[in-house]
Amino acid sequence: MNYSQNYDSWKTLPDMFFSKADELVDKPLFWGKSNDGWKSITWSESRSDISALATGLISIGVKPGDRVVLISENRPEWPIADLAIMSAGAFTVPAYTTNTIDDNIHILNDSGAEVVIVSSQKLAQNVIPAANEVDNVKTIISMEELKEEKLTLDIIDWFDLIKSGSKLSNDIANVVKNISRSDTACIIYTSGTGGKPKGVMLSHGAILSNCFGAHHLFQESNLLDLNAEVFLSFLPLSHSYEHTAGLYMPISIGAEIYYAESIDRLSANMLEVHPTMMAAVPRLYENMYQRIVSGVERKGGLSAKLFNKTIALGIKEYEQGSNKLNFYEKIQNQILSKLVRAKVAARFGGKLKAFISGGAPLNYDIGIFFHSLGVRLAQGYGMTETAPIVSCNPLDLNGIKIDTVGPPVPRVEVKLAPDNELLVRGELIMNGYWNLKELTDEILKDGWIHTGDIAEIDNDGYIKITDRKKDIIVNSGGDNISPQRVENALNFASEISQSMVYGDKRSHLVAVIYPSEEFLSTFKENDNLEPNLESIKNLDSFQQKLKKAVDKVNTNLSQIEQIRRFIIANESFTIDNGLMTPTLKPRRHQITKIYGDRLDDLYGRSKKD
Repeated sequence: MNYSQNYDSWKTLPDMFFSKADELVDKPLFWGKSNDGWKSITWSESRSDISALATGLISIGVKPGDRVVLISENRPEWPIADLAIMSAGAFTVPAYTTNTIDDNIHILNDSGAEVVIVSSQKLAQNVIPAANEVDNVKTIISMEELKEEKLTLDIIDWFDLIKSGSKLSNDIANVVKNISRSDTACIIYTSGTGGKPKGVMLSHGAILSNCFGAHHLFQESNLLDLNAEVFLSFLPLSHSYEHTAGLYMPISIGAEIYYAESIDRLSANMLEVHPTMMAAVPRLYENMYQRIVSGVERKGGLSAKLFNKTIALGIKEYEQGSNKLNFYEKIQNQILSKLVRAKVAARFGGKLKAFISGGAPLNYDIGIFFHSLGVRLAQGYGMTETAPIVSCNPLDLNGIKIDTVGPPVPRVEVKLAPDNELLVRGELIMNGYWNLKELTDEILKDGWIHTGDIAEIDNDGYIKITDRKKDIIVNSGGDNISPQRVENALNFASEISQSMVYGDKRSHLVAVIYPSEEFLSTFKENDNLEPNLESIKNLDSFQQKLKKAVDKVNTNLSQIEQIRRFIIANESFTIDNGLMTPTLKPRRHQITKIYGDRLDDLYGRSKKD
């Protein structure tokens, strides 16, 4: 089947969009929810707004190669702005809604943007003060009315600009024709777990190449219903993962895209919109796992027995093969699919074909848990510098290798360096870091991206990421330890929600731990205490229960990976407090700043070790 034809003929992302808009016209494309419920914007309506906004941007002086910063929560206006900026020949510079004033100053100054698009008064509070500190920013375009005094910038209303653009001579088609596939489409600043974000220049071709690879996954598994899929988007569109997997890949297959209200409302939104596909990070699956398991434990009785039997048979079938199930077990497994697996599918909206996991390593136990429940959870791998998709497990349940990130997607080459660092080559690689030639030359050599990840590649071409070069802990005995592996094991425990492992150049590992809400509520109920972590975290009984959980985890870890001691975090790691990236990875350097002294004290009290 030749499904590469369009991907090869499309020169740019706007070219792809306009081509699909010609085909799908009045079919719904983007969905947002307000007090009046879910409302859609059709392909033709989106096309009109994109063309008018692009014309409006050109009318206020935006030129090919200019940078336009886009700061908005996920909503239909986000992709309309993104495509309009690109259609004008400019580069979109997405920024996170969680950015501080200082974060925004860095991006505005580093990118040299003269125009900023912002969605709301709330976000403008950290945008306008930053823009006032940067000489190059001249204009703010706001999707909602701004009530700001002493403005020194030109403020343009979003709707007014679209209206004025629609009245001007529209030559957007010719502008788009003059953009090359290799031209930069956007500059995505890596959120990073440390240091100042770097601007990654991604070409139209890099993202189109990713869309082709993602299309291949669904097509090869016979899961794709062209022009009929439904995506539910909730990860930040300012991250390359959602930008490609949650926006441009769905556009390329003519899907409808719903924008979730929030992470807290995600489960409810899934029941409302019945998504067929979703991309998420491991943290979401960990939360889902804990909620499902806690619900089963609370219900108990026959329901819990059936659920646990489903998991046990699923694990046996995956790890030993279906031929290892005896006749009775096979019959049981079929019955449990109707009694248990069907109910789990209903929790996800009833039509979900696959979850894609990326952005961070997926815990094996989480992966096999969902696999045993009949949920396709395919782990992939990528990085912002590769637009981002490098590899992914096939979506055929029989082809998934849970402890790997799958084989490279089509048109992506991979190989291992002498030290087993994974190297990547193909159209997907970045054009470079914005204004950072030396750093570009460090990571991009002879056409190969040096990922910084240590990997293995098996005989089937599946990639297994074993370590992160920069994150590796080297203990005082010279042993290399992967903190992510240990943290994944800790976070899988029902008593633990989050953790960070510590111990570079030390004799053993220690950790900072935040308990799970389920464990806290159970402990409070059993001990009749006030629902306040601060009031119970120093109690011996509380710490002993956590210690038992850690000791249990340690039984499945090697001696050098085991956690000897731990401290309890004051609060959970979140985006808002700066302890997690927008894709829910822990910011190690920030956590260490807060808890480093307390972690060091654990060694001070244990000099004999």
